[in-house]
Amino acid sequence: MPVNTIDSALLAKMFLAGAKTLDSKKEWINELNVFPVPDGDTGTNMTMTIMSAAKEVASLISDDMPTLCKAISGGSLRGARGNSGVILSQLLRGFTKVAKSVDVIDAAVIAEASQKAVETAYKAVMKPKEGTILTVAKGMSDKACELYEAGETDLEKMIGEIIAYGNEVLEKTPEMLPVLKQAGVVDSGGQGLMVVMSGAYDYFLGKEIDITVMESTVTPGVSKVDSYAESIETEDIKYGYCTEFIILLTKPFNIKTEMDFKAYLESIGDSIVLVADNDIVKVHVHTNDPGMAIQKALKFGDLSNMKIDNMRLEHHENLVRHGANGEPELIDGVEISAVAKLKPVEEPAAEPMEHKNDAFIAISVGEGIDEIFKSLGVDTVISGGQTMNPSTEDILNAIEKLNADNVFILPNNKNIILAANQARDLTEDKKVFVIPSKTIPQGIAALIGYTAGDDAQANSDAMCEELSKIKSGEVTYAVRDTTIDDKVIKSGDYMGIGDAGIMAVNKNLGKTVMELIGNMVDDDSELISIYYGEDISEKDATNLGKKISTKYPNIDVELQFGGQPIYYYIVSVE
Repeated sequence: MPVNTIDSALLAKMFLAGAKTLDSKKEWINELNVFPVPDGDTGTNMTMTIMSAAKEVASLISDDMPTLCKAISGGSLRGARGNSGVILSQLLRGFTKVAKSVDVIDAAVIAEASQKAVETAYKAVMKPKEGTILTVAKGMSDKACELYEAGETDLEKMIGEIIAYGNEVLEKTPEMLPVLKQAGVVDSGGQGLMVVMSGAYDYFLGKEIDITVMESTVTPGVSKVDSYAESIETEDIKYGYCTEFIILLTKPFNIKTEMDFKAYLESIGDSIVLVADNDIVKVHVHTNDPGMAIQKALKFGDLSNMKIDNMRLEHHENLVRHGANGEPELIDGVEISAVAKLKPVEEPAAEPMEHKNDAFIAISVGEGIDEIFKSLGVDTVISGGQTMNPSTEDILNAIEKLNADNVFILPNNKNIILAANQARDLTEDKKVFVIPSKTIPQGIAALIGYTAGDDAQANSDAMCEELSKIKSGEVTYAVRDTTIDDKVIKSGDYMGIGDAGIMAVNKNLGKTVMELIGNMVDDDSELISIYYGEDISEKDATNLGKKISTKYPNIDVELQFGGQPIYYYIVSVE
């Protein structure tokens, strides 16, 4: 019998199935990255993005379509990491813009929502490139519209054909992007999208898929929080009390308030789930002092459905709540399954941060590079960079904590710029400037181009101008055999990656660095800067610096400890 509609309960489970399927295949997707570097991250970024939304979906109190769409859109936007993650979040955002206004999804909604998804995602990318996840999404959107216009109403057939066509487009991506063809892979972002779609469709077809998201899983319409699994030792439980409650809001609770409250919960515990739904907020946190969470929550409204479980005691006794011991103990109306006694906690007043006209956020990786940024006036350094892209929420939290009129963000990685832009667009009380630095050296150069006292927009323009004056390069090793930029690369080879691609390949690390720099230096070069990583000794770095100085006697050479992982050397020429 044909299925012509999908209600919110089924859509939620399909979404969770798609997310879990992506999670199970993220390493395979990571391996599809064109550059065979050890920090392949497309699968990881997309998974962390969608799982951020999946946790909110799994924690919903109600399962109506608007609430579900808000959880999918808001969770993915805040959790978005990397370009692929941001694009995925924008696809979800666009789809839910249409879906939230209906009770059930049918062929017409799929066609319209797919179009809105693609339109929203393309707008988020300054220079859309075909042969990527965008192309795959557009292909599926076109197929959805074609099927709807042809009168198709059977969703099993319609979704199946949409996915089949998406896979066809994915297989053609190497023909659209020569770098993919040369590397012998399809676009990793597009593959990730198809994995999500396939997982969701499999659930629609009735296939067995585990849609459990985390240790605290709540099916739409049912409020439920599980304790830790029995395999965990009692002494390994860092935060002992599983605390859950609902805030009945009496004060405004916007995205800035939500971010601040979530950051506070993270400072006193973990396993945070916070879902804002109209005039209520669902909260779940593992903490050693439930009173601190409750005291903070009371500032926003009245509390209900309060539950506090002592996970250490429950685990130790291996008891199920409401078991043989009878009814749970109540203290002032609060349900205590293992006698967690609350005591008033007076929250210390935070010292106000000194107000500044301009403040700076830099994404960095490596102890030495962190210190360089701080010495140049950066107020907040977010750990991440190439090895782990920070989320939009990470950047939003950093913005919120700064007491400044203008905030300049230095992503220092091309895969973080979209997340920074997304954080900028979600900020309401400060003016945020994203300086699109793609490398650590570009970020350093941009900071040097800042002039205190100048107009913020003028400084933004000047800092952006500095980006074009510097050449950057990184040296790492290959994790697989491939061919890129007409260079044959074997697993274990050292690679020198410049602004335009692979510039050097060699089995000797020192020779790779020298070849990379040789391809970057020209007659106008005046300075070579070298930042050596955590796997390089000071002695080896000094010896390499001497060789570079000898080869280029008329160019100044600066050697500094960067401490970055994976990348043995980061170099710049200006």
